[in-house]
Amino acid sequence: MEVRRAFDILPNQLAKFPKSDCLTAKLNNEWQPTSTQQASDLANQLSLGLLQLGVQKDDKVAIISMNRPEWMLADFGISQIGAVSVPMYPSITVEDYKYIFRDAGVKVVFVADQKLYDKVQEATAELQEVEHIFTFDKLANARHFSELLNLGKQADAQTLEPLRAAVQPDDLLTIIYTSGTTGSPKGVMLTHDNILSNCRNSQRYVPVTSTDKALSFLPLCHIFERMVTYIYMINGVSIYYAESMESIAENLREVKPQIFTTVPRLLEKVYDKIVAKGHELEGVKKNLFFWALNLGLKYDTQQNQGFFYNTQLALANKLIFNKWREALGGELRCIVSGGGALQPRLARVFWAAGIRVMEGYGLTETSPVIAVGGAEPENNMIGTVGPLIDNMEVKIAPDGEILTRSASVMKGYYNRPDLTAEAIDADGWFHTGDIGEFVNGRFLKITDRKKEMFKTSGGKYIAPQVIEGKLKESPLVEQVMVVGADQKFPAALVIPSFDDLRGWCKRNNVECSGVAEELVKNEKVVKLYEDLVKKYNQNFAHWEQIKKIVLLPHHWTVESGEMTPTMKLKRKIITENNKELIETLYHQGVHH
Repeated sequence: MEVRRAFDILPNQLAKFPKSDCLTAKLNNEWQPTSTQQASDLANQLSLGLLQLGVQKDDKVAIISMNRPEWMLADFGISQIGAVSVPMYPSITVEDYKYIFRDAGVKVVFVADQKLYDKVQEATAELQEVEHIFTFDKLANARHFSELLNLGKQADAQTLEPLRAAVQPDDLLTIIYTSGTTGSPKGVMLTHDNILSNCRNSQRYVPVTSTDKALSFLPLCHIFERMVTYIYMINGVSIYYAESMESIAENLREVKPQIFTTVPRLLEKVYDKIVAKGHELEGVKKNLFFWALNLGLKYDTQQNQGFFYNTQLALANKLIFNKWREALGGELRCIVSGGGALQPRLARVFWAAGIRVMEGYGLTETSPVIAVGGAEPENNMIGTVGPLIDNMEVKIAPDGEILTRSASVMKGYYNRPDLTAEAIDADGWFHTGDIGEFVNGRFLKITDRKKEMFKTSGGKYIAPQVIEGKLKESPLVEQVMVVGADQKFPAALVIPSFDDLRGWCKRNNVECSGVAEELVKNEKVVKLYEDLVKKYNQNFAHWEQIKKIVLLPHHWTVESGEMTPTMKLKRKIITENNKELIETLYHQGVHH
């Protein structure tokens, strides 16, 4: 049977490879599987329950939850009756929820737990449209998910068939609000075919089979994890949900997956932890560790470095890198990274260690994948986002902007024909806002965000992301933002990685017991970071080099309003919050 609409995925899996562990979550310290048959039955009950509540075609239903089987059941259950899911991040503010509920006209909300339920209660206090709220966890004061399923059980199952049959591939499946780094969230309208065409066109790049397991922890409300989940399910891959971001390492060892998707930040943390352990070793062990690491940093997928290098690498894999693979479960075939630029050195080391990192690129508006590096070395060029997926058109505009056209480009922004017309031109080309180029005629390389470039007072263009990415290669740097629009030179706000900084202080006999506020004022610490910046400056043209820095004691977070849920800097807000500090950077003689 052909998967033409998202909800065809369950009957398709049932016919081809019914799984006993279609979707699995950990409850009370035990992995509890939901089979394909159960998932299918529950999705149908959910659809019938929603019909009983009076939910109709094109009505909007919100899902606010971390990843768990109920998320997918809600997704399929909503779409089978032609209703539209509106997934949202658990981490956004009450104001954002209020805005989205109102903008989308949400009727029903599914919410995971007490904390989120309280947030939604607050956000919907004055909204008439939201009629029902159901929780996935059993809470004392709220209506539980099972109440809806029971409603569905009492309904006539036959009423579902004509409704399913009426849903067309180009009907709206979901509205995903992208937070953007400026302005109000925009609702991206994606059809069944937008996402499923993206699955079909990415299919052969994702090396999975029906005997594989995947660990899922990137938020399902983000199009990347959702689209990959559809690919997993179409191929009969069993999906296991990590308990939390903190328990990923433990869950990897328990589940032993063949694949998972991630954002670069997580791989950076894994890498930094491994290197920190290397620093704790002594003598021969320490030398061996850094010998292997340095070999790894020279790895290149596009070039065979000869007998001597390959022999050494084989040895490094036996002695050192095998432990890395075990730490990730020991069965990993590949990792797909998206949502931001991956540092090339991470890709090199993981590839050298036999862990293939596939870096991809796309936007919510393109459902999402435009290009992805393959799991085979010849289709993977480190430092690029790989070749285009099948049936994907890309052209580079005269100003360097990446334009794309395919069946995966969104229908438009909900209620915003003005913004839609700005983003998609008359010939159907979607303007990504990213600057890029093709390397060797086939590998797409992203060089910057068009909107984030700025000019110095000398009229030179600065691409902040490139410089920030370079500085974050140091394990001592947690976050960084380059400033300097209309100023004489670029400067940077730097937030140290305090664990690593304290480790450095111990190794170098620098007093480090104080709080972060004192640590960032310590002269030796300031000098350490100034020297670090000098070292990385060598990679840049004279006018791009960071002339001054200031160390900040607190991280930017989604909660503080300084990061988007996909962990991008809200530059305007960070600039506003640190206005006085930034001004001091540009007045004579002030150093930190």
